Amino acid sequence: MILGIADEIRAFAAQGNQVLNLTVGDFHPKQFRIPRALEDAIVDALRAGECNYPPPIGLEPLRRAVAGFYAAHGGRALELNTILIAGGARPVIYGLYRALVDPGDRVVFGVPGWNNEYYCDLIGAEGVRVACSPETGFLPTAAMLRPHLRGARMLALNSPLNPTGTSFTAEQLTAICDAVLEENARRGPGERPLYLLYDQIYWMITTPGTVHADPGALRPAILPYLVAVDGISKCFAATGLRVGWAIAPPPVIAALNNILGHVGAWAPRPEQVAAARLLADTAAVTAAIAGMRRETSARLETIYHGLQAMRAEGLPVDCLRPQGAIYASARFALHGRRVPGGEQLRTDEDVRRYLLRAAALAVVPFAAFGAPPDQGWFRLSIGTVSVADLEALMPRLRAAVSALAQAA
Repeated sequence: MILGIADEIRAFAAQGNQVLNLTVGDFHPKQFRIPRALEDAIVDALRAGECNYPPPIGLEPLRRAVAGFYAAHGGRALELNTILIAGGARPVIYGLYRALVDPGDRVVFGVPGWNNEYYCDLIGAEGVRVACSPETGFLPTAAMLRPHLRGARMLALNSPLNPTGTSFTAEQLTAICDAVLEENARRGPGERPLYLLYDQIYWMITTPGTVHADPGALRPAILPYLVAVDGISKCFAATGLRVGWAIAPPPVIAALNNILGHVGAWAPRPEQVAAARLLADTAAVTAAIAGMRRETSARLETIYHGLQAMRAEGLPVDCLRPQGAIYASARFALHGRRVPGGEQLRTDEDVRRYLLRAAALAVVPFAAFGAPPDQGWFRLSIGTVSVADLEALMPRLRAAVSALAQAA
């Protein structure tokens, strides 16, 4: 669906139309640059000839830097044999599915969410979708998950969540960890454990008042069953540099190393050398994270306040308070209304196309992320636009929504 939307946006722009494209889950370097310390370190690594194969598990200086980074910023200590470096978070997630999940195994995950159904298809696993609502920030609760954990092999969570920009509280995540521990305690010696895959790639991008929750810090007893995914791509706007990592029990790391090593999914050596230097530079890391939080929060708050102002005027729009990542959850409850000229909007796709034509706004419906269709919820991504761009959008969007007529 997202690729089809991208094609439509390109065609619309090729006709001379200006589009505010909030579909892209990435950063534009005009808006978000990688830290200068990282840029300089990459150049230095290249000039030093750091261009040969790295060890499949990752360079030891980077693995040590990741451990130090977590000790300084994440609140928990890591052993070196629990860390593996890879070419971004995606190979890590896929590799963990390959290492832990067999065909026919059940994987539980909330929707909307990012790509778990596709990983299940690739592995031949049975995906168990748990539909989430705005009342829980589109995040699953322990009560929602518990009925599905019996006999499952993996529970996949993501916080802050792509596509919604919402985050687990410590209380919510602790309850989920307890449910995982209860299920594993129930299993006999011949049964394989239930693993918690925790994708926290956006954890350093939070809005004011939001504190990221880490399962390993909240419930150390979960560590034998916890496989975490992280990297530099989001917090440092370095998506194209392809440096991610897994944090998992040593036997899982060993299996993951065998899988990813055979397919050559390691991160490029110069980027590993540079990432190690950056993560060891506390001042540079602190400044980069603070700047990222400031800039992303400013954009997310512009969307939130703009849509809430329209809602206060009685227009059928809404927005959840952003908590992290680069996404806002916006609702355009325009179904059943008629556009000027008589066409009735019936589906999320109708609404999406109308917003593109009438407000030059490109968004992605939550149905693209596994959610039930036609609920009116959309992902708005801010990584490629400025605050001024978003401020200029609001009058156009207000005019487009106001122009719709109630169905007779």
